[in-house]
Amino acid sequence: MASAPTTAGAPVRRLTVLYDAECSLCTHVRDWLLRQPRLVPLELVTAGSDEARRRFPGLDHSVTLDEVTVVGDAGQVFRGAAAWIVVLWALREHRALAHRLSTPTGAWLARGAVLAAAKWRGGQRQWGGNGYRRADGWAYEPGRGWIYVVPGCDDATCATR
Repeated sequence: MASAPTTAGAPVRRLTVLYDAECSLCTHVRDWLLRQPRLVPLELVTAGSDEARRRFPGLDHSVTLDEVTVVGDAGQVFRGAAAWIVVLWALREHRALAHRLSTPTGAWLARGAVLAAAKWRGGQRQWGGNGYRRADGWAYEPGRGWIYVVPGCDDATCATR
């Protein structure tokens, strides 16, 4: 796992996961992480948001929208496969998997998984599959999934086209 040179060896007591709130895969993983028992506290913050910029002014926030980024409480920065390995390490039921993925062979598998996810995300953008955007009127309700809220039609009595 890669960390910033000035924080090498610093213990990790809390992690902040920066995720793309406009990506359906990213929000699915965010929701999954929120349900997992943790050994290390995780905070999930929207990548590129005002909060992320305020908390981490030294990060290149455009990169955090393209590559999963995790920040440790001592300033450690993990990206890509290393980010996913450290997040799994923070989860009670997945720490052993994180240790396996931190080996040379495991790191190769973790990198492949991250590249596959990136390829899927790229395909979603290219083919318009990233259709559930809050800015377009979509809202995510955990019990129902993505729902479309027609602007100005709060009582659901509007005529459809």
